[in-house]
Amino acid sequence: MSPDALNSLFSLCIGFSLAGALTSGYQALLQQQAGFGLLQDGVAPRSFAAVAFLVFAAPFIIMRNTLRGARIERRRFEFVMMATVLAGFWSMMSGTFFLMTLRAAGLLA
Repeated sequence: MSPDALNSLFSLCIGFSLAGALTSGYQALLQQQAGFGLLQDGVAPRSFAAVAFLVFAAPFIIMRNTLRGARIERRRFEFVMMATVLAGFWSMMSGTFFLMTLRAAGLLA
């Protein structure tokens, strides 16, 4: 496996882990599931905070909603695969940003 492929895989795993940790922490603190409905408050400070939260938590929310929809609504395989690719790419990008931030802060070599 090339170093670039290994770096991308690591970023993907970090992104999904970060998304899962953020969503689980939100659920533990507020006793409700995180979702894209957080953006429905209109223009408010809470909505701006929700955007920052959802940027990193979205891959987990997308996969949770997709798998639930595949089981309950019997969604087609193509839709589930497309959502999985989208969540994976989003996770890889958020993981890359998170790792770059740690490197810039000097916490990661």
